Amino acid sequence: MHRKYKQLREHIGDLGSLLVAFSGGVDSSFLLKTATDVLGAKAMGITVITPYIAQYEVDDALRIASEIGAQHDTLSLPFSEAIRRNPENRCYVCKYGLFSELKQYAADRGFAFVAEGSNVDDTHEHRPGRVAIAELGITTPLLAAGLTKTEIRALSREQNLSTWNKPSYACLLTRFEHGHEVKADELAMVGAAEKLLIDNGYGAIRVRFAKRYARLEMPNADAVRLLSNPESARLVEQIRGLGFSFVTLDLQKSTP
Repeated sequence: MHRKYKQLREHIGDLGSLLVAFSGGVDSSFLLKTATDVLGAKAMGITVITPYIAQYEVDDALRIASEIGAQHDTLSLPFSEAIRRNPENRCYVCKYGLFSELKQYAADRGFAFVAEGSNVDDTHEHRPGRVAIAELGITTPLLAAGLTKTEIRALSREQNLSTWNKPSYACLLTRFEHGHEVKADELAMVGAAEKLLIDNGYGAIRVRFAKRYARLEMPNADAVRLLSNPESARLVEQIRGLGFSFVTLDLQKSTP
């Protein structure tokens, strides 16, 4: 057995019971699967629903939790006024509020710990939300076991998790400039545009919002495929139909 995976299982077993913040992404899916395997009914996934989490991500989380066979619930939270203007410290404020709610949810239902899916690679990036997680005492089992993203994907593949090669996503607020007062209809536009592109085979996508322009970011190979696709004109018109004035492709952010 993979040494780090064994350490992960032992660490989760020592926790006794665990509520896993579950987005349906690569990391949280592997964490929830492992927690369910180790703790059984004493493990549970919880997916937070907010106006700035895309509906396609929520739907995906529900599907994946069912695939895993895990206990799972959702928790709806309002759009906090503290982050509506998308401040520079948005991630810290958001994570602190969100995980405070999850800690209360866990306490009310008898779960000893709340966990989230940070891994070693996350420590190499600027992530203000991790400060809030540390302050609140949220456990990070994947990080504690020393697992990297590549290792998590490999272990997920070994265990036939459908998420092993899933692209990474982020909350919809990241599509807006700091200081922009984000409105519900703008969030809906961005979420719908991304879902449209994902449904058409462009998985690693970001639709940035600026003055009602849709600025698409995607890997270079997908950008080439989009531009050469006879259906691209139809896709552009469908995106504009969501309320965008223009649809542009960010060549600088398109990656090899």
